[in-house]
Amino acid sequence: MIAKSIKGKSTEEIQSALKESMADGFKPTLSICFISRRQDRKAICEVLDREGIAIFGCTTNGEFIDEETEKGSAAILLLDMNKDFFQIYFEEYPERNYREISKSIAQKAKEKFAVPAFLIGTSHAAADGEEILHGIADILGPQVNAYGGAAGDDYSFSETFVFSNGKDSGIAMVCIALDETKVEIKGVATCGWKAVGTERIVTKSEGNHVYTVDDIPVLDITAKYGGLENVSPENGNLLIEIAANFPLQLQREKGDPVMRPGLVVDWNDRSFYTSGSVPQGAKVRFSLPPDWDVMEKVVKGVENLKATEMPEADALVVFSCAGRILSLGPLMSKELEGVKQVWDVPMAGMFSNAELGRATGGNLEMHNLTTCCVALKEKK
Repeated sequence: MIAKSIKGKSTEEIQSALKESMADGFKPTLSICFISRRQDRKAICEVLDREGIAIFGCTTNGEFIDEETEKGSAAILLLDMNKDFFQIYFEEYPERNYREISKSIAQKAKEKFAVPAFLIGTSHAAADGEEILHGIADILGPQVNAYGGAAGDDYSFSETFVFSNGKDSGIAMVCIALDETKVEIKGVATCGWKAVGTERIVTKSEGNHVYTVDDIPVLDITAKYGGLENVSPENGNLLIEIAANFPLQLQREKGDPVMRPGLVVDWNDRSFYTSGSVPQGAKVRFSLPPDWDVMEKVVKGVENLKATEMPEADALVVFSCAGRILSLGPLMSKELEGVKQVWDVPMAGMFSNAELGRATGGNLEMHNLTTCCVALKEKK
């Protein structure tokens, strides 16, 4: 399978880049599109559609090919994969029946492919990525390979979108089902945020609404560990600082911890809503602000994936949390450069609102402040 990555800051630039990529006879059948809401994604999709290219697309908080990060652009990975080896599904979930929708898609994929695997994009801030993963696992078992991310909106926290050929929705999932007997897919989700302090107990929570840890309002105990000042509604930077630097680390019996940053504060009781569920009675630890080791851990995780499971790849797709670039800034390009060099194949990615994948040694989960790297290779 041949892969090529293109980018542009207008429909015309994408059209020109696509034409140039096909000048040598390359005929892509599948595109993985990460497009800012500032771009005319429908016009870009029409360009791809005219060439008979299937589309998997998400809006972003930033996009990249290789290690070059951009804002307000389009980054597209083009693949000439055999059309019999993949199928794109697009389903809305206005009733928030995430698990049922993903079960339905998994059942269709199971009927089409002996061993299906998935690349997933979700839209709408309230979408429960874990329920989507659980629905797929209900049909295909916990060992199923499924990776992806939640669409972004250039940090406007307003409305995110996924899209495909002739389809576009702010409350839907798009996924590529792959025939894993024909296309190898392996991924790894790595965070790297270091924990501080002993394990604490979540003493009151409902779903993703965390009230107290060790019977102390979660906002207050987070501020204590983070040394945060001016913990009040007037501090406009407080939530970004908590989400990007001081997430809760939800401890798991199996595998690495999962990040659960506070995203919305209820000032009445100083509780907050996190990006994913935090069960009452769960064990959590607090985080230290990130340093250089955060990036090294991601690169080492990808290097280990190559060494143990995926010696060769044709292409690489990356879902990296928007919070990482907020914390790491210009250093983010160093992480992406390190990831790119592992296989040195065409790569495209986005800065996402959440990441879907299997943590090191763990189960399928929804992550935050995490980089999920997915390698693809068509079998001979």
